[in-house]
Amino acid sequence: MAMAAQGIWAERAAIAQEDFRRLFWNEQRGVMDQVVPCNGTCNDHWIYWWHAHVVDVLVDSLERTKSEEDEALLERAFRGAKKWNGDTLLHNYYDDMEWMALALLRAYSTTGKSFYKEGALELWEDIKTAWNDHMGGGMAWKKDQLDYKNTPANAPASILAARIYQLNRREEDLEWAKRIYQFNKERLVDPETGFVWDGMNRLGDGKIDYDWKYTYCQGVFIGAGIELYNCTGEESYLIDAQRTAGATVQELVDPETGMLPREGNDDCGLFKGILIRYLVNLIRIQPDLSLPWVNLIRHNAVSLWERGRSEAGLFSLSWAGEPEPEVQLSGQLSGVMLLEAMAELERDGFLAPR
Repeated sequence: MAMAAQGIWAERAAIAQEDFRRLFWNEQRGVMDQVVPCNGTCNDHWIYWWHAHVVDVLVDSLERTKSEEDEALLERAFRGAKKWNGDTLLHNYYDDMEWMALALLRAYSTTGKSFYKEGALELWEDIKTAWNDHMGGGMAWKKDQLDYKNTPANAPASILAARIYQLNRREEDLEWAKRIYQFNKERLVDPETGFVWDGMNRLGDGKIDYDWKYTYCQGVFIGAGIELYNCTGEESYLIDAQRTAGATVQELVDPETGMLPREGNDDCGLFKGILIRYLVNLIRIQPDLSLPWVNLIRHNAVSLWERGRSEAGLFSLSWAGEPEPEVQLSGQLSGVMLLEAMAELERDGFLAPR
């Protein structure tokens, strides 16, 4: 598609993807570098789940462009991630595997290539071993800490189970999605507000980390509700999702600036992008209720483009100020997700006056 035929946000998403590849792609390794500029040690500590989101973001681009070049890079990034993970998709962290499985399902849906689906199903079989009776059920965060239960391991697992059910129509997968969601809702969602807490029993004391307030947790719980509604048609799931979206604004959006928070570097750099991805799904499924979420995403995207992007194309963690001297892959991914979200909303008519 010629650039002139696209909307302004599609153009900006395309520029962001081009910058992303130019700045981060490591041709020799066949994956993205984890920090720019890379000081020679930026890839020493392999962070698997960041590269799951690389796959996801490359799917975003492919869905928009339908180009053979994008499809080839997607496959290279997937195979590179598997290689640098020890030539396996399996991992100690259950949530990391959930993110890779979700990305591979989208890659399969977009390309039709069966190895993506096979990878997702292989991961799902291993992910199911996360469920145990510690803390009354739920999915463990990682294999060497089975008694720590958190939203990052549960809500994405519910999304994954629901999407696999929609693919294969096996009732057992839908039951998994419902059971995981119910555990997350009962144990890690504020019954008064719908705000989602991060986890419990992290230190072995049974306590909930009430002070860990992250956009990430809100996004994945919203996403799980949407997928279960897609599977069942039960309105209660959408009520939950809208309630959590409202709580996100109340707890995490700066009332003066309208900006989502700067949550920090490392893994935290990915959190806002994940929230944005699932807010777009909420907008799509309930367009009559979409205006607050459209406005939130648009406001943050304008700020990122005008104030949070360097001349080279690097993104800040705040989305409102200059990028950090070293920009991690996690934070850059969130920025690309935000711009791809705007391109998607633009394409589907959500940015037009209503």
